[in-house]
Amino acid sequence: MADVAIKVSSVTKSFKLPHERYDSLKGNAIHLFTQKSYSRFDAVNEVSFDIKKGEFFGIVGRNGSGKSTMLKMLAKIYMPTSGAITINGSLSPFIELGVGFNPELSARDNVFLNGAILGLSRKSIEEKFDDIIGFAELENFVDQKLKNFSSGMQVRLAFSIAIQAQSDILLIDEVLAVGDANFQQKCFDVFVDLKKQGKTLVLVTHDMNAIKQFCDRAIMLEDGRVVAEGSPTDISEKYLLANYEAGEAGGRKKKSNQDRVFDNVILKNHTDKPATYFKPQEELRLSFAYKSRWKQPVHFGLQLFSSNDTLCFGSNSEINGIGPFLGSGAMTIALKPNLQSGNYFLSLAVVDESTTRILEFYPRITSFRVSQDGRNDGITVVGQHWKVDA
Repeated sequence: MADVAIKVSSVTKSFKLPHERYDSLKGNAIHLFTQKSYSRFDAVNEVSFDIKKGEFFGIVGRNGSGKSTMLKMLAKIYMPTSGAITINGSLSPFIELGVGFNPELSARDNVFLNGAILGLSRKSIEEKFDDIIGFAELENFVDQKLKNFSSGMQVRLAFSIAIQAQSDILLIDEVLAVGDANFQQKCFDVFVDLKKQGKTLVLVTHDMNAIKQFCDRAIMLEDGRVVAEGSPTDISEKYLLANYEAGEAGGRKKKSNQDRVFDNVILKNHTDKPATYFKPQEELRLSFAYKSRWKQPVHFGLQLFSSNDTLCFGSNSEINGIGPFLGSGAMTIALKPNLQSGNYFLSLAVVDESTTRILEFYPRITSFRVSQDGRNDGITVVGQHWKVDA
């Protein structure tokens, strides 16, 4: 146990779900003395795992799998119905940043208020004040009331304060979905630095690039149970396949890791560094190795989807004047999409030489996020100029 930061032993968290619901005052009054019936729902069911000290540990799962409930039990927001959780060291949850902020106070006052909630002394906050504001990039807004801040500015301030609490263990939910790409990268740089300091980090996310880029090990939850535990690459693969069963891909059978055509799929920025976050029109590079088992030459297809499965773009190697392909090799596809803020997914396919028949399909093989400060609607960013005619 000396090297274990968190030990979860046969933990179950149950909720009572009422069979009848009365949303009006009249309905509640009429059934005031009626005995209500409930069913039991196990959001987390007999879950066990250990996280070693200094480990960057990922928890993934589809919506409703129990991962957020698990994280809240680790943070002691929920208590387990049964089982035990042992925490060895101090802990900071980055789950709901900004809890305790007062919108009527300035950023300056909220730094001291939120810092006190986190257990920081006034002297400590005064010493770190300039660093907090600088990291949040709010030097020009320090005396503005928080109610005038955008959600991204508030998250930046909350995160900048939270990282000052020098805890041994950090619990990280997808609290960084708000904010531009530069700040999100700064946050991940902080996580990497904290890991170098020997801190333990637990990340709950849908972002498989983040899992593969930062985590040492991960688990996957499904229906409240651990269905897989292992390397970030293996868990990411299982997660992506779980999101799209055979029927989602038009009845085409998914391939095992050993049978896959595409391997070592990595998303990079224009400097060839692995990346998860991009700005509109920033170049992203999808690199991968391929090993075709097909006896005839094939082409490769690429599709870009938004988070609600809207097809944003599709192309293939034949259109771009390369291929067809036999055997094995490696490839990089450079894209420069002009997209609004949001989460996006890339899918790869193997098609026949005529590009009319899909031979294999790999949905959501990787994902990324686009962040910007604009307030336009839709999928794409369109250049525009408005003027009033005389």
